[in-house]
Amino acid sequence: MRFIQYIGSIIITFFCDLGGICTMLLGVLRSLPAQFKHLRLLSDQMLFMGVNSLPLITLTSIFIGAVSAWQAAYQMEGYVPLMYLGTGVSKAVFIELAPVFTALVVAGRVGASIAAELGTMRVTEQIDAMETLAIDPVSYLVTPRIISGMIMLPVLVVYADVIAILGASVVAVFLLDMEPETFYNGMKMFFKISDVLSGLVKAVAFGLLISILGCFHGFRAEGGAQGVGFATTRAVVTSSVLIFVSDYVIATLLFQV
Repeated sequence: MRFIQYIGSIIITFFCDLGGICTMLLGVLRSLPAQFKHLRLLSDQMLFMGVNSLPLITLTSIFIGAVSAWQAAYQMEGYVPLMYLGTGVSKAVFIELAPVFTALVVAGRVGASIAAELGTMRVTEQIDAMETLAIDPVSYLVTPRIISGMIMLPVLVVYADVIAILGASVVAVFLLDMEPETFYNGMKMFFKISDVLSGLVKAVAFGLLISILGCFHGFRAEGGAQGVGFATTRAVVTSSVLIFVSDYVIATLLFQV
């Protein structure tokens, strides 16, 4: 009986959260025309989400490319000529590794920050004060963050693509004794612009998920500092899980086997 009640509470919570997120998204759509008044807020959020994330994305992407090249060379040894190393690494980076790992890094850094900031504003009644002053908190706090996330995450993914390929080429040249021309010719051999575009499509979806979930759980925070911490944890966990779920869904739609 308790197990059934537990499952029922999970289902009810899921649909309540889904309804709340959809309601917030409708508010974001209604507030889009008013964003021309908040360009400073938008630029500040783009700076925070994009430019300030570059050092962490750089470090992560270098090792993504490096480990991809090393593992690919190990798996190809004796089966596939090493000249195709650039092909395998570039496709993995463009389609899957750079978008997903960049999104996870941004979810941990930006998503947690959004939830903590808005959660603190909620428990200290700053959001209630904005509503009292007839200021729409969704238009002022949520919409700039969602727009920034959907714009800056693809930019970060393009940057991660370049850094990861450079990291892979360093491993290929200095540790696997490949000529740089061999690595890059292998990458160009089967290069498709659709691979890069598919990663950018994923990045837009991931940016939306990270920003909307951070804002939603921040707005739902209650109970003081403990509630803010709980909201931050939920924002990061749910966005990380949904990144993988949406990655599968988008890949199924874009790549027909």
